[in-house]
Amino acid sequence: MEDLLFQYNPWWEEEFNLENIIVRDKYVNILKENIENKHIVFLTGLRRVGKTTLMKLIIKYLLDMNINKKNILYVSVDDYLLKNKNLFEIIDEYKKIHRIKFEEKIYVFFDEITFQNEYHQQLKNLYDKLNIKIYATSSSSSLLKDKKAYLTGRSITLEVKPLDFEEYKIFKNIEVKQRDNVLNDSYFRDYMRDGGLPENVLNPNREYLMNLVDDIIQKDIIAFHGLKNHQILRDYFILLMERSRKQLSINKIANILKISPDTSRRYLYYFEETFLIHLVSRWGKTNERILSSKKIYACDLGIKHLFMGERDLGSYFENYIYLKLRNNKEVYYLYEDGNEIDFITSDKILIESKFNAEIKGKQKELFDSFDAKQKIVIDSINKLHILDEI
Repeated sequence: MEDLLFQYNPWWEEEFNLENIIVRDKYVNILKENIENKHIVFLTGLRRVGKTTLMKLIIKYLLDMNINKKNILYVSVDDYLLKNKNLFEIIDEYKKIHRIKFEEKIYVFFDEITFQNEYHQQLKNLYDKLNIKIYATSSSSSLLKDKKAYLTGRSITLEVKPLDFEEYKIFKNIEVKQRDNVLNDSYFRDYMRDGGLPENVLNPNREYLMNLVDDIIQKDIIAFHGLKNHQILRDYFILLMERSRKQLSINKIANILKISPDTSRRYLYYFEETFLIHLVSRWGKTNERILSSKKIYACDLGIKHLFMGERDLGSYFENYIYLKLRNNKEVYYLYEDGNEIDFITSDKILIESKFNAEIKGKQKELFDSFDAKQKIVIDSINKLHILDEI
């Protein structure tokens, strides 16, 4: 194990440089703010969204703060060579290598922590017994759920999301002056194609996105849940992308794929928990929210484009508005008498997406008559800034 740990931690032997890394300040600042407290910090989100890079940036920050390089440990828990080692065994081996005393503070970074059995209890024991600061990542939301509450009061969770349109322009070194706002339409089409996964933004590659989707389906769904048929899961995901922005019928998908409704419901949950899709409930009383059909949105416009191509730019625009809204708001869709308004937030802000179009007819009547705190129609790329203001 010693050789493996040295491979994971090059700063033990040489200067640690991060070249060509574009810093996502909104996440890095939160991580820095939590360095001094003892809380375990979980980073969660889609695979390859940049969680590992954020951990490496914090490691570089610690080194720049003159924290002893031997007191910083990074390890990828899903490494095959560590499959029979628990977290305490990894820490013990690390401490032996550097002769670290019991009372010395260490900074530990566990990548893909959910590959470790009973990791909640292990982390609790590490937290309680050692002078330790822990950062950990996971690509599954459900696997982070602490059913036995081992880490209640001991942890915080930060979801790392794909780049939004403004971050995308920063990564692409694009600056649009106000007098040139008309150019944003063209750049948004590029963003729609590339999506917001950092590596793909810097080096767009259709095969990269396809491999990512296949990796998630194979590793995080099929292998983890002990399933057998990769093709059914892949076909299911294609159907989800075709239905993105629409209300979803679990039974219809079950009929198409010739699987049971229960299996269809379970597969849908697997896609949601791995961040490939997001589901939006209907506005209403609790039973309506639970029982009504969910609307579906893609996790990333580039992944949506992978399966949908250039069809229906309005669909991408609405999908993007949802991704922006979910940063700060609990979001629902409004549906009454066959008419639908795209979004209503928990604090009753009504939002309709109309890309280069107008709201009219029965839909406008519903929009005008509904009792809301604020009503917004977003009909162009240059009005997206409104989402940052609500």
